[in-house]
Amino acid sequence: MNPAVTSAAVAANPVPPTDEARWQALLERRDDAPPPHAGCPLQALYQPLLAARARGAYAVGHLAQSLDGRIATTSGISRWLSGGEDLLHTHRMRAIADAVLVGANTVLHDDPQLTVRLCAGRNPVRVVIDPDGRLDGSQRVFRDGAAPTLLLVADDLALPGERRGQAEVIPIPRGAHGLDPHAIRDALHRRGLAWLFIEGGGVTVSRFLAAGALDRLQITVAPVILGSGRPSIVLPEITDLCHSLRPRTRRFILGEDVMIECDFHG
Repeated sequence: MNPAVTSAAVAANPVPPTDEARWQALLERRDDAPPPHAGCPLQALYQPLLAARARGAYAVGHLAQSLDGRIATTSGISRWLSGGEDLLHTHRMRAIADAVLVGANTVLHDDPQLTVRLCAGRNPVRVVIDPDGRLDGSQRVFRDGAAPTLLLVADDLALPGERRGQAEVIPIPRGAHGLDPHAIRDALHRRGLAWLFIEGGGVTVSRFLAAGALDRLQITVAPVILGSGRPSIVLPEITDLCHSLRPRTRRFILGEDVMIECDFHG
């Protein structure tokens, strides 16, 4: 993540001290949070997600897209599609999660840190899904030591005790397309990583959704039209609307963006 751009986004959208106090109290499950003011979505948005931690394994996906359903240009450029409020939201989601997951393409194109820097909270374990072992360990997430990092590779390619940079390589069975999302969740759960935030990209989130391995999906829509580029959600083709997914939804305003949260297993 580009520190200069991040700083600019935060400077343009500073977090009111009372909002940060509310967030920290929510995160720590305390009762002394300042009372919410009109238009403050903190409690409404995060309380159900924090409550889900007590119910066991949970997975939430998140994507930011344009009005025409694109998450990046054709070459993979996505910074910054959504605004500072959505960026802050992703950091808060990381703070809730045991682990944050991204695909290999996200690491190649964005070189993200996947840490909590814009809000109170601890860094989650970072998990990179790389079925074919394309990443060589030179990317920042494998070198900076900011949080424990796991690299998930197909079990027919992973070597016993293998590491890429500071990351431990974990073998995962292949599914029909890439690594099996349920096998990923099971492997992480065995390591005590039950609450997962799947932050991208579109292929990774789509595969978890297609496999029925997401409990919730958050799609933040930015008021921009790209006209071309990489699609957001891509699922197997259907021939009738009766086969479409119709989850329960919630809507939140994040600055100029609108986030729609889909609840599949509520």
